[in-house]
Amino acid sequence: RMNQTTCRGCGRLGLEVVLNLGEMPLANAILKEENLARPEPRFPLVLAYCPDCWLVQITETIPPDVLFREYTYFSSVSDAFVEHSRVIAKRLIAQRGLGAGSLVIELASNDGYLLQHYAKVGVPVLGIDPARNIAEVATARGVPTLTEFFTRDLADELATSGRTADVVHANNVIAHIPDINGFVAGIARILKPGGVAVIETPYLRELVERLEFDTIYHEHLFYHSLTALSRVFERNGLTVVDVERIPVHGGSLRVFAMRSGAGEASSAVRSLLAEETAVGLCSPEYYAAFAGRVDALGHELRAMLIGLRADGHTVAAYGAAAKGAVLLNAFNIGPDLISFVADRSPHKQGFFMPGVHIRILGPDQLVARRPQECLLLAWNFADEILAQQAEYRRLGGKFIIPGPKLTLV
Repeated sequence: RMNQTTCRGCGRLGLEVVLNLGEMPLANAILKEENLARPEPRFPLVLAYCPDCWLVQITETIPPDVLFREYTYFSSVSDAFVEHSRVIAKRLIAQRGLGAGSLVIELASNDGYLLQHYAKVGVPVLGIDPARNIAEVATARGVPTLTEFFTRDLADELATSGRTADVVHANNVIAHIPDINGFVAGIARILKPGGVAVIETPYLRELVERLEFDTIYHEHLFYHSLTALSRVFERNGLTVVDVERIPVHGGSLRVFAMRSGAGEASSAVRSLLAEETAVGLCSPEYYAAFAGRVDALGHELRAMLIGLRADGHTVAAYGAAAKGAVLLNAFNIGPDLISFVADRSPHKQGFFMPGVHIRILGPDQLVARRPQECLLLAWNFADEILAQQAEYRRLGGKFIIPGPKLTLV
């Protein structure tokens, strides 16, 4: 592990701290019962920004091997996310006239949730993902996958062997890569001269405005604005030619980039950059206000849960995802306040949440045990989960939605 004092983007010495969430376990490191008594590794979780290029980042780097070689997040668990991926694949096939002579590469291709939509219509694909357990699932789905970390060296190997891409996808990965300059330069290297990179990443403004502080964890080294991202791209041979704001993962940017000189910035890019400056995204005050609001939410949520328990209520939680682990640990919410966490993934049931050691059970237990309230930790899939839990709600169960304002539905 390494504590970062220089900006990983531009190399400036000296980062400004925004928010200190204390010593945290790794957010995806769910535990087996027999390991509960063992000491759990914890690492500082501190959010900071660079006053030169405004790249927002955490100060600690955990080795990628620790985080990603075996991974418990399967993208296909969310029906909404698979559908989201199908729509963009269909659109790019039409817009760019992709066919049997094309190549689509995805970096951090997970279980083939996206590339399967290209493969089904005969467009050649290549996935790149370091997690062996997940790559096996993708390969079985007809998505050939290299189990490697994507680096500048790997990009050189691919380009030299003639495997350059018409489209490169990178969804929810650019925030995870310590060597962000090498990663972006690698994308430039594997693109065909007229090819396009389509990059989706959670949007910093949504994080701040909607108080999504629980998306800050050790896997997410960066929290991107278009301002900071376009500077990283320019430094490494890519130009942002278009941008869209999309609702996935609590609000994300979808950035389209081409090799420098192959395209111009659209009016959407220019207006979003101007908007970011106008809302103060390049000012210290913007971040100070955010930290104060996180603190206030913690006090309010703990007070609510303590009150419900004092009234004799049983409270559960829904969503054993990383963001759930962050919220529970940051606000010190343990088994004294939450009796169990429901989660739809069979890969997590029977395990325990990192740090706070709350048991993870199947969603059927909401109806079986009927807790009066359920804290919605996976708020990014709120509509999907509320629909799935119609029976629990019909029986009188209520969901507590933690942000941006504490609400009971």
